[in-house]
Order: sequence, then C-alpha cells, then structure tokens
Amino acid sequence: MESKTADDAVVEKQEMQQDGTVYTRRRRHRIMHRLGRLFLFKSGLKNTSNQPLRSTAWLDGLRGFAAFLVYWHHHQLWVHTGIGQNVTLENSYGYNGKLNFACMHGIRTFFTGGHFAVATFFVISGYVLSHKPLSLIQAGELEKLDAVLSSALFRRWIRLYIPVIATTFLWMTSWHMFGLWTPPFEPQKNYIDEFFRWFYEFKDFSYVFRTGSNWQYYNLHTWSIPYEFKGSIAVYTVLSALSRSTKQFRLSCEVALIVYFLYIADGWYGAMFIGGMLLCDLDHLAVRKELPSFLTRLERYKEAIYFVLFFAGVYLGGVPSATNDFQTLRDSPGWYYLSYLKPQAADSYKWFYLFWAAMFLISSIPRLASLKSFFLLGFNQYLGKISYSLYLVHGPVIWALGDRIYVYVGWPKDPSYFKDPPSYFNTYELSKGGPLGFEPAFWLPHIILLPVTLWVATICTTIFDESSITIAAWLHRRTLPPRPMSSK
Repeated sequence: MESKTADDAVVEKQEMQQDGTVYTRRRRHRIMHRLGRLFLFKSGLKNTSNQPLRSTAWLDGLRGFAAFLVYWHHHQLWVHTGIGQNVTLENSYGYNGKLNFACMHGIRTFFTGGHFAVATFFVISGYVLSHKPLSLIQAGELEKLDAVLSSALFRRWIRLYIPVIATTFLWMTSWHMFGLWTPPFEPQKNYIDEFFRWFYEFKDFSYVFRTGSNWQYYNLHTWSIPYEFKGSIAVYTVLSALSRSTKQFRLSCEVALIVYFLYIADGWYGAMFIGGMLLCDLDHLAVRKELPSFLTRLERYKEAIYFVLFFAGVYLGGVPSATNDFQTLRDSPGWYYLSYLKPQAADSYKWFYLFWAAMFLISSIPRLASLKSFFLLGFNQYLGKISYSLYLVHGPVIWALGDRIYVYVGWPKDPSYFKDPPSYFNTYELSKGGPLGFEPAFWLPHIILLPVTLWVATICTTIFDESSITIAAWLHRRTLPPRPMSSK
C-alpha cells in the first residue's frame, strides 16, 4: 500500500468535513421539518391534501366540519350569555315572538349546531369502527375478524384517553406555572393540591361504567368521551356476537337494538353507534349488490329520497336545546306535531331527534355529489385530521384567551362570574349592532382566536393524538406472542 502524503491527508480531511457538513445540514433539515409540522398548521393542510383519499374520506371531512361547529357553538354561547340571548339562540325561530335569522331552520345549525355535531360524531364512529370488521364478516374471513376486533378493543381506551390526560394535565399545570386567571375555574392554593384534585377527578372520569354525571372539572367538553368509549364497546360486542349470523338476522338485530336504545331504554348514544354500524353494513351490501330487496326496489327514486332525507336531517338537527323542558319543545314553532314523536324512554328529548338528524345526514351525503365533494375539500380534510384535538382544546383556548379578548372588546358577563374584573374590561369596545350572531364584536376577535385554536389543535394532534395511536398499537404488539418461525 502507498503511504499517504501530507496533501492526501489534507484532501481526506476536507472530504470528511464536507461529509460532516452535508450530514449536519440534513439533520438540521429534518429537525426543522418536524418543528414546522408542529408549529405551522399550514403543513397539516399540505400533508393532508397530498395523501390519497380513502373511500371514507368524506366522513373525515364531515367529522372535521362538525368539530368546527362545536367550536363556533361554544363561542356563540359565551358572548351571548351575558346579554341573555343564549337561550334565544338555542330555541327555534319565532319562539317567544323572537324572529332572528340565526335561529331559522337550517341556518341555526351554523350558529348552535354543537349538539347536532356530537350526534354526528357518534354515528360516524359507529360507521368507521365497524367498517373493516363488517367487510371481513361479509367476506367470511372470521379468523382475521377475531384479530381485528381484539386489537381494536385493546387500543380504544388508550387512544381516547391519552389526549384527555395530556391536555387536562397541561391546562391544570398552566394555572400555577403562569398564574393564569381562568374563570370560572378556582385553582387550588398550590400545585400539589391541584395535582391531586386533577388525579382524583380523572381517576373517577376514567371509569366509564360509573353512575352519575360525566362532567370533568378540568374540561367540561370531555363529557362525551365516556359515551364514545361505551358506544365503541357496544359496536365491538355486536360485531362479535353477530359475526356468524346470516345477513337477514344481522340486519334485523341491528334494527332491533336501535329500537331498544331509543324506545325502551334511554340509550340514545347506543342507538347512534349501532345506527352508524347499520349504515356501514348497508353500504357494504350495496357494493356487493346484496341489499335487501325492498331497498333495491327504491333505486330509481334514490336521488329524490336522499334530498328529502338531507333536508329532514338538517331540520331535525335544529331541535330546540336550551333546556330539557318538554313543554318548551311543544311550544316551539315548527315542533308541535314533531313533539308527539318523542318516546317515553327519552329523558333528554333532543337526543332522540338528533339521532334521526345524524342518520339522515350521513346516509344522504355520499349519494349527493355536491355535498360529498364539499367534505372532501382540503380544509375540511385538515379539520378532520385535527378534529379530536380541536374538540379537546377549543375550551381551554376560550377560557385562557377568549375570555380576555371578549372582555377587552366589551362583552358583558354576569358580575358574579368576575370576582375582580380586570382593568382592561371594555377597553376597546366594538360594535354589537346587527343581527343576533353577526355582531362585529363577536366576529372580529376570531381573527386571533380561530388561528390560535387551530394552531394549538395541530400541535396537540402531532404530540398527543398521533402519539396515542402509536402507543396503543405498540402496547398491543407487546402483548402478542412471538410469531413462529416458518420452516423452509
């Protein structure tokens, strides 16, 4: 071998430095790309739009749009509670002689459609959770079905509750770390006491079969998560129980369970999950051209039928929801005759009507091309990607930032809400004129509030939501025995 000269050593050193520089640049690029994904929700839009859309992508868009309606609903109620108009917004058009455009049938969904959105979440969940299992059942692949169901059930609690744990923990911690003034919450005297209150609160909240309220002190909007988990268990149980049944018996049992949950027991959320499962079952059968004969005979009228179902769903989705007083429903214009449909078992009447609203909506959207294409738009797909985090964090953003901005522009609140109103109350009063729900003092703050909420939701999706999926899958793999070596 030839010995290296001084020049060779210099050249080699320069090449190593160049290689190191290239490696450093690549590493820096990867780090910046990951940071960009965290802090720029624009990248979330780009990533979503570049991915091939699944057959159920319209459901993702619908879920995202529904999450946005929840966000909008809660902001509308915040600003209008102080002037006594929150009850008006959640009642029907013409109730007590009040004729507000925002309360008109169909229009009101865009102002106070949060309850309709939750019902839609539950039906979508029933559909999506049963999508793959039903395809395996109809194909007769029962061994694969067992593996799919066991994995799904194992991962479900982890996937739902890790984001709740993380977001409520950080929200609680922020009170003491930053000294946040966060009415209506009352922080404990020190962080240790706060931590144990948070722990005891979540400990009880995590047990979905407890009796009593689902309200969770650190985020009231998480009340729906135990219902989400219980509905998931209902879907997996029914899928397993009916996996070897005939098509006719399976469909009949799904319908019977819906009737039971709506008319016999007050199990409205169970009806929504099983209803989503029924819609998914019928869609799979339609692809295989195995629909029940009475449905195939309606094929020629399907466009008219689905238009009627869509508008009926939108109408029912506007059910008055300000109170649980049944007489209020009966006295509401446009709801007198519909009020007689409420079953005796329904304690909270709105969920009965919202079940039908969500079922009609989800059954009609994929058959109406213009509606389906709307939910396939990039922004709705992006909202679908961050929908769970958006649902979890929009409340803390309202309480931490929205409270201050709304107070700053002059929205009044009940004096008891503020023990010591800040000095900036009504500092820059904006106009509250115009139709109810369209006030400039409401809309202009969202120039700040909406981007901040989407940004926080995107960060939480990347850190907590996606991580919960990864952790749940990893834990499930750890429980499985090693695969036997294949003999050659």
